[in-house]
Amino acid sequence: MRARIFPLSGFFQRCFCRCLIASTAIFALVLFCLPPAHAQDATAPPADEVIVNLAAGRVIIAVVKDAIIIGTVENPIEAGTHPPIPAELSSRRAGVMLGAVEWYSVTTQQDIARLDRDLPRLKGRMNREDPSMKAVGEQAEAKDIIAAGQGPLEALNAAAKYLHNKVELPNNEPLAELIIADYLEGYGPEVWQLNYPLQQERQRGDYWDSRVLHPRFLQFWPPEKKDARTLLEFHYPPTGSQPTLLELLQRKDPRLVKIGESDSKMYEVANQILQGQTNKLKAGETIQYLRAALGAISPPKSRQTMAAIGVDTGFEWILPPPPEPIAPRSRRKEQEREEGAPTLLKPPPGN
Repeated sequence: MRARIFPLSGFFQRCFCRCLIASTAIFALVLFCLPPAHAQDATAPPADEVIVNLAAGRVIIAVVKDAIIIGTVENPIEAGTHPPIPAELSSRRAGVMLGAVEWYSVTTQQDIARLDRDLPRLKGRMNREDPSMKAVGEQAEAKDIIAAGQGPLEALNAAAKYLHNKVELPNNEPLAELIIADYLEGYGPEVWQLNYPLQQERQRGDYWDSRVLHPRFLQFWPPEKKDARTLLEFHYPPTGSQPTLLELLQRKDPRLVKIGESDSKMYEVANQILQGQTNKLKAGETIQYLRAALGAISPPKSRQTMAAIGVDTGFEWILPPPPEPIAPRSRRKEQEREEGAPTLLKPPPGN
């Protein structure tokens, strides 16, 4: 399957790249923006201590005959990780925020941002004179997606101003991602991925200014006519080697084979997915299959969610997210990590 890329720089140039729907060993990261151990420039302002928790895991989307189904799975490798959670943006649109979603200042004991939870309220201020808006031309659907991505961009930049230590992200890994699925009037179902890169500039000594750049837009649905209509899958962090649900189906993973053998309808769903014909499936049977499949392949104790956007019914929960534990005011002790655990300041080996 190919993703249509809509870069937000200069003119909107339509180009294509292969959509590498690769799974990854998901882990929860905690970023400690600490003053460096070695001496800083005496003129540099003191750095805040900031904790950033990630929404990490996989997002699986099936576009079927009568609905868009969104399933998510968390990988709870570390305390403080959040599961990816679909948010209702309108009756016919949902978004899933991945990456750096929770920002907390240990220095001031204040919550800075909670992007995944606040996503429905993040309304960006679009400047209709912005060249990026004019460059889209007649593509009204792309303008609409740009507007949807502006609120998270402004919220990320408001949080990133507290980040003053150098952050080393793996190559091409964004600070955050936004997955959008919706039905657009006169256009049909669509699925987009917005990647928000981090840019840092050294000011004095080890003091850095941080800002989040305009997102990179990739359209994954509708696919090109020659491409399969099958499952879409997104991961954060994007690096790693875990197989996707589709790849597991193609490899005849015993856990999934067992589900198909349990019921003729489940076998038919799996077969249509493999043949690239999810658009011929109905929501009810596909939801049943995906719930069983995600339960079979998910790590123990991982939190899952599932929602659907029905053609006629709009957004509705299939498996709502579990209640979140109440975070204590002092999070430093709660967020203590094992020695050598990966952070955004020190990526895991091999990245």
